[in-house]
Amino acid sequence: MTKQVLLTCGAGASSGFMAAAARKAAKSMTADLEFRAKSESEVEDAMPNIDLLLIAPHLKYMLAEVKDLSTENNVKCAIIPQQIYGMLDGKGLVELALKELAV
Repeated sequence: MTKQVLLTCGAGASSGFMAAAARKAAKSMTADLEFRAKSESEVEDAMPNIDLLLIAPHLKYMLAEVKDLSTENNVKCAIIPQQIYGMLDGKGLVELALKELAV
């Protein structure tokens, strides 16, 4: 079953580019992951439909805010390392997601 990964940043723009790079990498790596991007204001509504929440490095503070919500929804969460995010490293993001999901 395909695992659903949600990326979030402030408005959803930079995470949209990151998600596109990750989708391309996941396809070439044959990883069974689907990447989407949403703004931070949409995270709560998306929680029931995702397996992993990846947070942009500049929104580290959000991790504490979403911990309870993610536990309630059985969703794992992690911060995207600055190096992966800054370089739009799709392969690095896929590897991070696979590690976090222990797929």
